[in-house]
Formats: sequence, structure tokens, C-alpha cells
Amino acid sequence: MIFSYKVKDLKGKVLEGEIEAKDQFEAINKLKLQKYTIISVNQSKRKKIKTGKVSLKELTIFSRQLSTLVSSSVPIVQSLSILESQIENKNFARVISLLRKDIESGLSISDAMAKYPDVFSELYVSMIRAGEVGGVLDTILDRLATYLESSAALRDKVKSALMYPIIVGSIAVIVTVVLIIFIIPIFKNIFLSFGAELPLITRIVIGASDFLKKYIFHIIVFLGVFFYGIKRYIKTEKGRRQFDYILLKLPIFGIIFKKIAIAKFSRTLGTLVKSGVPILQALETVAKTSGNKVIEEIVLASMKSVKEGGKIAEPLKKDNIFPPMVTQMISVGEESGSLDTMLFKISDFYDQEVDASVKGLTSMIEPIVMVFMGVVVGFIVIAMFIPMFQMGEIASKQG
Repeated sequence: MIFSYKVKDLKGKVLEGEIEAKDQFEAINKLKLQKYTIISVNQSKRKKIKTGKVSLKELTIFSRQLSTLVSSSVPIVQSLSILESQIENKNFARVISLLRKDIESGLSISDAMAKYPDVFSELYVSMIRAGEVGGVLDTILDRLATYLESSAALRDKVKSALMYPIIVGSIAVIVTVVLIIFIIPIFKNIFLSFGAELPLITRIVIGASDFLKKYIFHIIVFLGVFFYGIKRYIKTEKGRRQFDYILLKLPIFGIIFKKIAIAKFSRTLGTLVKSGVPILQALETVAKTSGNKVIEEIVLASMKSVKEGGKIAEPLKKDNIFPPMVTQMISVGEESGSLDTMLFKISDFYDQEVDASVKGLTSMIEPIVMVFMGVVVGFIVIAMFIPMFQMGEIASKQG
């Protein structure tokens, strides 16, 4: 939901704007974290503005270019006007145009960006707000661009980890199904015309072929309904948590997902802390952008710990998701005042670990699929050739 607010900053200046939150209580807390004195917070009647698709690459280029213009002392409105004229994506150009008009009407840059959550995430808006308050908007924009580039690289690693085994496995299944449905029936007709009793292995393969041909439509419908049901269940709170927990505990793949989650957590929190975002707001943003319900709950527990005067590191030990090395490095970072540095070191380390794991997975999947295909195809070939040898022997005796 969007809330309109009226607040006073530390200098007593009255500010107005809009903020996104799940309820009024959360909106007030977000404003208090920014050291504002609340005058009023009410739900906005404005509907969420729909924007078209804007890619991560386009947002990264925009951030880098805007950083360059701002650091060159070009006014923000003029900078946005320049970028608007050269952006090829019409949807993004429209958003930049609306953004420029909002800023011209008196909204702060962060509040204007918050109106377009489909383009500018909560993390993005939080960092921009910190940049405005600290007077280092150009530095924050450059840091955002670097973060987005790292996020894109991490996302590509996830795709690489998943796509190769999915493609190779799918090809193996398709080849097996084609053999059973289309090739086996040809041999079956030959064997039946000969009239000899078939070996058990051949009868098993022919039985599998008959079953698949007869019920292929029913199987497809069942699988469709099954996966649709799982998809619906995953959208529930309980289902999402169970699914995310299973992902992190899967053999082989779970290790990769865990490393990806740690790398994302470390880089996101490190970027927010280094940009001057208050720690509670940073942890809340990290939780919401984690993409994993289990990680989200752990980070929210850390947020609660900090509110009560505790440390970030302690709740991270829950469910053994974060290894001891990670929690110890975060603990050292908290005590030494170099939390952002430690978090970046962790994210760099786990980025390399993800690379190594993906390469290892790729090299391991190929021989496994080859063995699977060899066993299945070999089983089918043997099942078909044994009766042919028997037929040859009978034919020679009859001759």
C-alpha cells in the first residue's frame, strides 16, 4: 500500500511525500528510522502506477549515467531530461518523464522513485534516500550500478546452474519416451506375427510401451494438475517457506542455492550499510529482497535482535543456513565497526564458490545423464534383440 506522509526533519523542515508499506504502522516505523518527526501518515488514494518491463541491464546503465551527470554538477531534473531523450525503451523513458515531473512538482528523488516500485525496488529507493540525506547521491548511484551488475552476474549463475541439467535431462526423457512410444510398437508387431513366447525383459518393455501409449494423455493432464497445485501452494505463506527450505536442503543443488543466498545477503546488506542506510531499515530491506522465505525469517530475527540491543550474527546461526565462518566474520565486523567490509569479503568469497559449484555441477551432470541414457537405451535394445536371436534360431531349425 502507498501512504502519504507529512513529517519534520532534524532541521525542522516540513517534508511531504509518499512511502510504500504493508500497513500504517510499518509506514510510521520506516519514517521514524529516518529520524523524522511524524505529523501525519494516511493511506494514499492514488492507485499504483503500472509501468512496462525494464531490464536490470537498462536500470544499471541508467544508474551509471545518472551518477556521471550528477557528479558533473548537472541538476537532477536536467540530468533526467537528458537520459529520457536517449533511452530506447519507451516504457522506461515514460517512467523517467513521470519521475522528472514529480521532482519538478516538489517531491524528493527517493519519494518520486517510490511511486514506481516495478522499476525502482525498495532497496534502490532506500539507497537513493540515504544518498539524498548524506549529500552523496552520485556515489550512491555508482554503488547501485555496481550492485546491480553483481546481482545480474549472480542471477546468470543461477540460470546456468539450473538450465544445463534441465535441458540435458529433458532431452534424455524425450528420447526415452520416443523410443517407447514409437519404436517399440514396430518390434512388437513383428514379434506377435511370429507367434513365439517372448522373454520377460521384452514383455516388460512392451507392457511399458502399451501403458504409455494408452495413458499418455491422462499422464500429461495429471502432471499439469499436479504442478499447477504445487504452484498454487507455493504462493501461500506456509507453502513458500516449505518450498524455500527444501531448495536449501536439496542434495547437490541445495549447496549451490545456499551459497547464492549467502552471496546475495552479504552483498545487499554490505551495499546498504556502506551507503549509510540505518541498520534496521537495511535489514528490513534485505529480508524483503532475499527471495527466500527462510532467509527472510532469519534476517527479520536479526533485525529483532538489533532492536533489543543484540547482535546481527547470533540469529543467523538458525537452521545452519549461514556457516560459522560467515557468522564469525559478521560478528567481527560488528565489533570492529567494519561490517560493510566484512560483508563484501563474504560476498566475493561466495561468488567464487558459486562459480566453482556451477562448473562442478555441469561437469558432473553430463556423465550421469550419459550413464542414464546408456542404461535405458541398452535395456531397450537388449529387450528387443533377444527375441530376434530366438526367431533366428527357430527359423534356422525350421529351414
